[in-house]
Amino acid sequence: MMFGDTECLPLCQYLNNSIYRFIFKIFLKIRVIVDDIMVIKKIEEEFKTSLKTGLSTEEAEERLKEYGYNEIPERKIHPIIKFLSYFWNPIAWMIEIAAILSAIIKHWIDFTIILILLLVNGIVGFWEEHKAENVIEFLKQKMALNARVLRDGKWKTILAKELVPGDVVRVRIGDIVPADIVLVEGDYLVVDESALTGESLPVEKKVGDIVYSGSVVKKGEITGIVKDTGLNTYFGKTVRLVEKAERVSSYQKMIIKIGDYLIILAVILIAIMVAVELWRGASLIKTVQFALVLAVSAIPAAMPAVLSITMAIGALNLAKKDAIVKKLVSIEELAGVDILCSDKTGTLTKNQLVCGEIITLNDFSKEDVVLFATLASREEDADAIDMAILNEAEKLNLIEKIKNYKIKKFIPFDPVIKRTEAEITNEKTFKVSKGAPQVILDLCNADEDFRKKVEEIVDKLAENGYRALGVAIYMDGKWHFTGIISLYDPPREDAPLAVKKIKELGVKIKMVTGDHVAIAKNIARILGIGNKIISISELLKKLKGGEIKEEKFDVIVEEADGFAEVFPEHKYRIVDSLQNREHMVAMTGDGVNDAPALKKADCGIAVSNATDAARAAADIILLSPGISVIVDAIQEARRIFQRMESYVIYRITETIRILFFIELCILVLGIYPITALMIVLLAILNDIPILAIAYDNVVEPKSPVKWKMKEILTISTILGFSGVISSFLIFYISDVFLHLTLPELQSFVFLKLILAGHATIFVTRVRDRLWRKPYPSKWLFWGVMGTNIIGTIVAAEGIFMAPIGWKMALFMWFYAHLWMLINDEIKIILLRSYSI
Repeated sequence: MMFGDTECLPLCQYLNNSIYRFIFKIFLKIRVIVDDIMVIKKIEEEFKTSLKTGLSTEEAEERLKEYGYNEIPERKIHPIIKFLSYFWNPIAWMIEIAAILSAIIKHWIDFTIILILLLVNGIVGFWEEHKAENVIEFLKQKMALNARVLRDGKWKTILAKELVPGDVVRVRIGDIVPADIVLVEGDYLVVDESALTGESLPVEKKVGDIVYSGSVVKKGEITGIVKDTGLNTYFGKTVRLVEKAERVSSYQKMIIKIGDYLIILAVILIAIMVAVELWRGASLIKTVQFALVLAVSAIPAAMPAVLSITMAIGALNLAKKDAIVKKLVSIEELAGVDILCSDKTGTLTKNQLVCGEIITLNDFSKEDVVLFATLASREEDADAIDMAILNEAEKLNLIEKIKNYKIKKFIPFDPVIKRTEAEITNEKTFKVSKGAPQVILDLCNADEDFRKKVEEIVDKLAENGYRALGVAIYMDGKWHFTGIISLYDPPREDAPLAVKKIKELGVKIKMVTGDHVAIAKNIARILGIGNKIISISELLKKLKGGEIKEEKFDVIVEEADGFAEVFPEHKYRIVDSLQNREHMVAMTGDGVNDAPALKKADCGIAVSNATDAARAAADIILLSPGISVIVDAIQEARRIFQRMESYVIYRITETIRILFFIELCILVLGIYPITALMIVLLAILNDIPILAIAYDNVVEPKSPVKWKMKEILTISTILGFSGVISSFLIFYISDVFLHLTLPELQSFVFLKLILAGHATIFVTRVRDRLWRKPYPSKWLFWGVMGTNIIGTIVAAEGIFMAPIGWKMALFMWFYAHLWMLINDEIKIILLRSYSI
């Protein structure tokens, strides 16, 4: 460039002249304005609207027909239909068959008991779902109720649900953004998107940016054009993820498998018995009646109720530890969780910025930097950064000193200039400012060496997960860069210990956050979570671009210690990927953005102060802050699982023992070892006391647990056949040596089945020798002993059956408990074989 005979000079030399700097700034402003005009024009063309007049009423009505209302569609089921649905599933069918069979053979006492069990299961399930808030309803309530919109050239207030794409709207401080909006006219907005994206600090928005439906305006006022409404919004996509996050619990799968196993076994054996008896010429009515009674006893009608009560008692225990269980089956799921995906902000950290290291520059002291930053802050704004600085000033005992200064003028934070500024008077007048380090460098007109030095400090802080804030003072006619304040959201005091305990329980913890990788790595390092933190956004780009395959993606997710830069759909994807690798996943969260993942997870946990949407999607709600209570919840869940597993093994064992013994007696010996009435009494006396297992003392497993159906069915079957052998042995003894009549023999066998059956629960309740700790709870012990005594009185005195006398009854007590020790030895051998 030449001006006359002047040689071309670098642009920066011209800019040293004030007139050229002024011209250059004017040029930049004009360019920004032109760029904004072009952006606005493009947006108006895209949405076929006008900033001057907005949409016409007719256009809005046409678009409303095309896009639908700006709301979350309700999915409501009539309460009666919902209630009846609890009686239409494999578990309910199993109980209903037992009830029908009881009615057919006119065993009304048995029918009444089974019907009560059926109703209890249905009512408990219905009430659980009824009291649990509906996720979609909560999300719907989060939508703004009204909106200011430009229609037919006039501003008016309408229902937010009537907004359509292309509408021109105005949002200001305190508003809930009613739809996804492209900002087109105004200065700036500061919005809180934490409930949507997980970002811990308010986000700055300017012309051309998008603000999401459901976010809250903290500062500013601006005009925008509606981009998306209803389920098409960022907010709505979250709802869609929640709706499709369906799962079947392992508890439900277990119940169905056991029910199928026992029912198929019973049907086969009873069919064989009926066929043989009819072939032998037995009475059709008598045979069918006995077969029906036997079928009723074989169907474990009380099992769902017993397990539900066991979980309900556990839920009460968890409530005492500030963990509210919304769905009982989630207790069983939590016991098997081997990966915990934990939200960072507010869960692992305090969600409260604090000052870290303070780096001083240009011979200013640490106190100077904090003093100037405090003067450039305003407490009434309740800004997160301002509050952190004020707290630091208090720590340094600067509050009294600050009172000596008077603020003449204060310019709040502006996302355009990215700093605050205050004019201060004391003995003399000066200015202070704080903001982004780059902005403060420009303000101070820093030279290249100083700029490089500051940028190195900022980069180092960023690598360690700290945000940097520059502080400057204006005196002697120029601005001076006084120092840098590092800021971070610190871990909760209880978090490191909680993470350690969770790991000791055999659960791997993965941190999930919307923050940057550097911030996530710093927190993960402090908490001992691990250093393998990945950007899920970058990983998904590689997957989409074909750089990695689906299987590799799942492996990377499985091996990672945490994930940064996470959006709602990413959280859902993470949980899904871990489940694809056959992990049981728990997910903690507190915001709307967490709802889909909470719903998808095997056990969704809403932490303290979670949004309504997160609580509605979760299975367990924590009332205490942090994740320490999760340790207690996992331990309690595993104890509950142990009680449930003990009962399941017992129930299968008893069914097999009774079924095969009766079947073989009829087929081989040609006699009925017990009467139909005895079978009914046996079923009642066996199940009622076992409800006390919910209060039993158990050993808490040190690692995640799950239903190992192959091992459970094997152990139960072998213990069941051991019982069959013991029954035939006593049957032989009573016939050959005691010379009992058939009615006496049946009473004798009845007492044996009662006593041996209850002894089985003492065998199955622990994974060690039955005489070792923990001993049975008083509720279980006396519940079992009480029904044993009732059964003994019935058999010895001959109530409803032939009497056998007390001498024979005492002999049976000795025999049954001797065989209990034999079964305990068999159990130990089997457990060692399966290493469970």
